Amino acid sequence: MGGLQAQSHGNGGNAEARKLKNPVEATAQSLAAGRELFTKNCRSCHGADGKGEGPMKPKDSHPSNLTDADWQRGGSDGEIYAVLRDGAGPEFIMRGYKSRMTDKDLWHLVNYVKSLGSKSGH
Repeated sequence: MGGLQAQSHGNGGNAEARKLKNPVEATAQSLAAGRELFTKNCRSCHGADGKGEGPMKPKDSHPSNLTDADWQRGGSDGEIYAVLRDGAGPEFIMRGYKSRMTDKDLWHLVNYVKSLGSKSGH
């Protein structure tokens, strides 16, 4: 997946990442795997419900609310994948998981993160 520039993960989405297709179907098994990964890696900052109010979020940071319709870095599967893989710029307070998760796990996490929004009616 080289070629996607990390600096393009700022607000406004990522045109190159938008082209990526999710190879992992959002099955119950994928969502369960994604939930487990989210609980282990994301909950401390984004909160158990994904609303960005986790107990361990860095001081003066504002983790994204993953349940609303406002996806400043892009809401396509590919854009979410790229942010999870490379981190959330431009400050990169949220570092990427490319060295800590497999591609398949990142896609499971994409499926789960997208399901959080559907639970709130978005």
